[in-house]
Amino acid sequence: MERHGITAVPLTVVLGDQALAEGTEISARSLALALQKRKSVTTSRPSPEVFAETYRKAAEAGATVIVSLHLSAEFSGTYDAAVLAAKDAPVPVRVVDTGMVAMALGFCALAAAEAAESGEAAEEVVAAAEKRAAGTSAYFYVDTLDYLRRGGRIGAAQALLGSALAVKPLLKLDGGRIDMLEKVRTASKAIARLEEIAAERAGAGRVDIAVHHLAAPERAAALADRLRDRLPGLAELHVSEVGAVIGAHTGPGLLGVVVSPR
Repeated sequence: MERHGITAVPLTVVLGDQALAEGTEISARSLALALQKRKSVTTSRPSPEVFAETYRKAAEAGATVIVSLHLSAEFSGTYDAAVLAAKDAPVPVRVVDTGMVAMALGFCALAAAEAAESGEAAEEVVAAAEKRAAGTSAYFYVDTLDYLRRGGRIGAAQALLGSALAVKPLLKLDGGRIDMLEKVRTASKAIARLEEIAAERAGAGRVDIAVHHLAAPERAAALADRLRDRLPGLAELHVSEVGAVIGAHTGPGLLGVVVSPR
């Protein structure tokens, strides 16, 4: 973000009766502790007013057009809030639903920033983000589907089936939605399968990888090391803890892999 001059508008995590901005007022680690203590945690989108202020500041800083990239509209009303704010912005704003989350969205933002820095017009900047989104896949493992069920991000029937069978779910971000990919009997087998799926998807071409986790740094580091060893076309590999908003919906133990071909 600093290198490319990207501005982020944070979502909000509501912890009990406290509304906290992601990234500055609540960390993923604090969130994980709250979830483990079974405290009430919800999330909310930024208001249209927050986007309007962000767009206004960008225009005052010299922007003549703004490309505004967002996480999947299937998960959040963030995109809708941005669309409302864009209508009255002082400069044209292109609002884009990438259908992505976490570093899957991050790779789209980097592609857009690089296009802008090379002098491309707004349409080409949007196209660069959309092209990257179209080629990017995200797979993840969670210890339980309960957090996704509570937040309405996966169907209750799927969540109950997973619990009843005591299986470990592998999930995929597809079309901006979370779908069940496979059901595996143990955590170790699920993580091994996650590695296989990511490696198959990456193939031998140039590819960027992100490994995400929540309160599972050793698990994430080990997976990243294995992927680094087996992917011949690996360009960049990022390992990071997810933000508090995503963590609120997945729960501790999350392990995810984003595969983004160049």
